[in-house]
Amino acid sequence: MNTGDAIDWDDAYSNFAYIPGGYEYPAKWLALAAQFREEMKEKGLLKADLSYGQHARNRLDLFMPWGDLNGLAVFVHGGYWMEDFDKSAWSHLAKGAVANGFAVAVPSYALCPEVRISDITVQVGSAITRAASEVAGPIHLTGHSAGGHLVARMVSSTSPLAHAVRHRIRKTVPISALVDLRPLMKTEMNETLHLDAVEARLESPALLEPQESIDVTAWVGAGERPEFVRQNALLANIWSGFDCRVEAVEEPGRHHADIIEGLMEPDHPLTRKLLCL
Repeated sequence: MNTGDAIDWDDAYSNFAYIPGGYEYPAKWLALAAQFREEMKEKGLLKADLSYGQHARNRLDLFMPWGDLNGLAVFVHGGYWMEDFDKSAWSHLAKGAVANGFAVAVPSYALCPEVRISDITVQVGSAITRAASEVAGPIHLTGHSAGGHLVARMVSSTSPLAHAVRHRIRKTVPISALVDLRPLMKTEMNETLHLDAVEARLESPALLEPQESIDVTAWVGAGERPEFVRQNALLANIWSGFDCRVEAVEEPGRHHADIIEGLMEPDHPLTRKLLCL
């Protein structure tokens, strides 16, 4: 990303090209996820493919803890709202929360260009609502990249969540979140996203008021692309002017692909922050 007037926005949002072995991560994620899913299935602790809508991708997996249930955590995946990831690639990220007694929901959602980003926001709201109907207690939200955007939207003033569900949310941790979508209109990916100025503004958490009294930690890797570090700080900076608790964390030594790995560990600072431990 250039510091002059002419910013190459495609380069600014290019992650794997700047990570050693970056393009090998998706295969690694799939292997880890498959292993964890099988372990949970064998223990009878996986409720797979719960429907929350009409689209074929409106499905979620729910990983249950062994023993006492402390609440619900939700992980929303990224992929710029368009890349062909689904819930099956992220199951392993439930490990840390499950070990701490939380049920963990991991939804898929329909992708652009079949739907718009604003439609995905509504879908994720429906997924959280369905998971909340399965699990009592407090709700803790996290998501990565585009998923970070989506969980931040859940606690903004125009959240699609009903008040009864929003009232249960105790903590939200957007990871490497995209919170100002306007620059994305200048990228090649917008040929798929079809963002316009109106939708970009209405779907940008940093341009919206947060829900009152929410607790948000914007989390990013210190080694990420400068644009992601900037957007992480932007959310905390703007939302700190409202009646809510918000902070920004830059985790040392982490980049865009490995920043989520802390969620696999029960005692990692990211897991502990998400679960308010």
